[in-house]
Amino acid sequence: MKKITILGATGSIGINTLDVIKRNSDEFEVVALTGHRQVDRLAALCLEWSPRYAVVADADAAAQLEQGLKNTAVQVLSGTEGLIQVASLPEVDIVMAAIVGAAGLLPTLAAAQAGKRVLLANKEALVMSGQLFMDAVRDNGAELLPIDSEHNAVFQCMPPRFQIPSVPPQGISRILLTASGGPFRNYPIEQLHDVTPDQACAHPNWNMGRKISVDSATMMNKGLEVIEACWLFSAPANQVEVVLHPQSVIHSLVEYVDGSVLAQLGNPDMRTPIAYALAWPERIDSGVPRLNLIDIARLDFEAVDFGRFPCLKLAYEAMLAGGTASTILNAANEVAVEAFLQERLRFSAIPKIIETTLSKLTGRVANSLEVIIEDDARARELAHSTVISYQI
Repeated sequence: MKKITILGATGSIGINTLDVIKRNSDEFEVVALTGHRQVDRLAALCLEWSPRYAVVADADAAAQLEQGLKNTAVQVLSGTEGLIQVASLPEVDIVMAAIVGAAGLLPTLAAAQAGKRVLLANKEALVMSGQLFMDAVRDNGAELLPIDSEHNAVFQCMPPRFQIPSVPPQGISRILLTASGGPFRNYPIEQLHDVTPDQACAHPNWNMGRKISVDSATMMNKGLEVIEACWLFSAPANQVEVVLHPQSVIHSLVEYVDGSVLAQLGNPDMRTPIAYALAWPERIDSGVPRLNLIDIARLDFEAVDFGRFPCLKLAYEAMLAGGTASTILNAANEVAVEAFLQERLRFSAIPKIIETTLSKLTGRVANSLEVIIEDDARARELAHSTVISYQI
């Protein structure tokens, strides 16, 4: 049986991962689960799955969790040190990296350094650390498999025997990432100023956490995916394009120099890429209903309007700038989205916070983890102060 650690077990990716494992319980064993501050939810999962380890944010949360698990053999850990420990356990084969945001960087990097099969749902880790992360995967013999539906689709459409990291695959002219456009694809631009967090989180196709739902509404999520795709597939930014596809049936496409375009299709359900990555190169039951093309009847595509979605444009600019620019971009976005979800910032001000932060901070060569963490902190400090000037 393959042994697995799930970083971010209480989130939507974690829950979907456990659902796939339950359907294939003879192939996987859950060794560790983490849940930040979702103590009650994590306790319930531990009682169901009996992992050897559970990790929460700090000592106070750990004490609460220990109380809930006092009649079990689960060892409770806390903090970044606990996350790193369960990500690099010698007995673990697979690490699902599903902690949202920059908080997932260190444990995900630790999994790569320990030579694990890393199922990457935390795109920010790669957005922030780029070459450092890819070097860790290569130098330690780790396997990196993308979980984002778009990157997983691209991976499935790549040439046979393609692995990550790799030299640029031969014969490819473009990578096309599809985007639904979120809840505001046709929303009057002049009214975006007044949208609420609940409106921004009401994604038409996907059931996701609130932070990633806001990123989808601004299309910063797609911007981060562009950066991630460049690193995963050794592609320059001008080779990665975004196309609006409101049905979310085609998850992404790869165009070859001979004119062939390969696409991966499926119902919008994260269990498909999770199952693919868990079992790769084999396939297992995901529990996802079969796609009925007759019921769908049509597939639509549109060009992206950068005027409606300036965050996507900012992401391309950060990738082209190189160095820690994408670290700064991600940090400013996390600060702005948090302020919006707390109703301290207008939706329309999110890209303004990011743009201001990028314009005032000069990115550096991202040649060490220390530089990356320093620039992440610098960007957050500046973004917080900028939010105050835009605050509702």
